[in-house]
Amino acid sequence: MRLTEQDRQAILRVIRATCGAQARVRLFGSRVDDTERGGDIDLLVELPYEPDDIYALQRQLFAKLLRALRGRPVDVLIIGPRTRRLPVHEEALREGVQL
Repeated sequence: MRLTEQDRQAILRVIRATCGAQARVRLFGSRVDDTERGGDIDLLVELPYEPDDIYALQRQLFAKLLRALRGRPVDVLIIGPRTRRLPVHEEALREGVQL
């Protein structure tokens, strides 16, 4: 996993402060592979509840994470219990590493 402990803690701090302590976070994509180089930080946030406006929450997390990670590129996906699973969600759940 190509994330520093400082970045990992910053991600968890932002997501838990915004979404609650029960939120689970998975890193997926190229950052999971230690042999890769570069790439954005792809995150899947799993919530135990269905957010009122998943897209507003996604934009809010994106902005906060961008600041916390000092401008490094980040992509955020969010799923709740009733979210329709897309192939990218299934890939993140299958191959992602929980932070």
